Amino acid sequence: MNNQSTRRNFVKTGSTLTAGALLASPYIANAAKDDKIIKIGLVGIGGRGSGAAAQAMNADPNVALTAIGDLFEDRIKLRSRILKARGRDKYQVTDDTTFIGFDAYKKVIDSGVDVVILTTPPAFRPQHLEYAIKKGVHCFFEKPVAVDAEGVRKVIELAKRAKEKNLSFMSGFCWRHHQPKKDVFGRILDGALGDINAMYSTYNGGEVWKKKREEGWGDLEAQMRNWNAHLWLSGDSIVEQAVHCIDMMQWAMGETLPTHAEGSGGRQVYNDPDKYGNIYDHFAIAYQWENGARGYHFSRQQNGTAGSYELELLGKKGSCSAKNRHMIDAGENSWRYRGENNDMYQSEHDELFESIRKGKPFNDGERAAHSTMVAILGRMVAYTGQKITYDDALNSKETLVPENFDWEMELAVPNPPVPGVTRFS
Repeated sequence: MNNQSTRRNFVKTGSTLTAGALLASPYIANAAKDDKIIKIGLVGIGGRGSGAAAQAMNADPNVALTAIGDLFEDRIKLRSRILKARGRDKYQVTDDTTFIGFDAYKKVIDSGVDVVILTTPPAFRPQHLEYAIKKGVHCFFEKPVAVDAEGVRKVIELAKRAKEKNLSFMSGFCWRHHQPKKDVFGRILDGALGDINAMYSTYNGGEVWKKKREEGWGDLEAQMRNWNAHLWLSGDSIVEQAVHCIDMMQWAMGETLPTHAEGSGGRQVYNDPDKYGNIYDHFAIAYQWENGARGYHFSRQQNGTAGSYELELLGKKGSCSAKNRHMIDAGENSWRYRGENNDMYQSEHDELFESIRKGKPFNDGERAAHSTMVAILGRMVAYTGQKITYDDALNSKETLVPENFDWEMELAVPNPPVPGVTRFS
């Protein structure tokens, strides 16, 4: 999508299920047979990965989790016991289909799975997606889709390839599957607020988990075990965590992209590189769209501070709380969601597997990639202190992920960025 998209056009053309071509892949051609077992592979068995695998096993009567891969054996031992108990007869992973190491993702995908769940640190997402699409495997992948512009560009291309191959390609932007939000954003996109003038987005909370470095861990393992504290692995908190709020701003704007952004950020409590890596603990970003609308985003990870996770919208016809209260204040046309709630995590997998069964693959890859890039743009302007356009950010030559990995490699933690000193590239 580009800046010429309109909110109303998105309502008509941006449906959640992307109809596949008649010339489907061999698996899709037989997908209508409800008794066919859909084999699932999991790459990255952390908390989110094991949760996604459990939801996938619950999304269809005839599915089985058949392969697991992770960098660390201890995580597989810990989480697989829980998954086995939750999945019961649908848990069919064996010693021969349990894989450890940097090439575990290839072994999982090559083991004969139909769907792969990719929930490793986001630095590896483009590489893993590329292999899955090459092998003709449906994908569920957690947000964000990448940590730098190079990765985003690759995922945009992979989303197009997935469509050509009739493969489902679903991101973990779970709020898109939350019924109250689907209803409130549907009304916003249908003009309930008129043109959006301003948006106020927050993701303010405390510090996330950290693990103390243990004896015997090399530099690479220490950073992998604390991946959310390192820029190259996580993309920083605005990209890894607060991207949910930024994605909702994109939703409200009908997927039109901001023209530019400026902002600030820094480290006030993340003052120990051994514990906190090189990420910021707060961001304040102002985005602007071509029509003059502005989106103000604030996020922080600081213990003892007031929490806030919200998206408020101001339009010509009224205002809206889209994240928490799901209400529109527009005089006589005011509205509030009164329907039932749903488990959005389960709903996204229900939709994914239904799309596979029907041969109408779900594909939100380009949308997810652009939301990720808007978050990366916010990080870029905070790091540099400069005003940067979306197009320049998307075409950035910055690459964060090393080309090769070795457990014995020396991998120093870079100094945190300094606005006015750190340069955009």
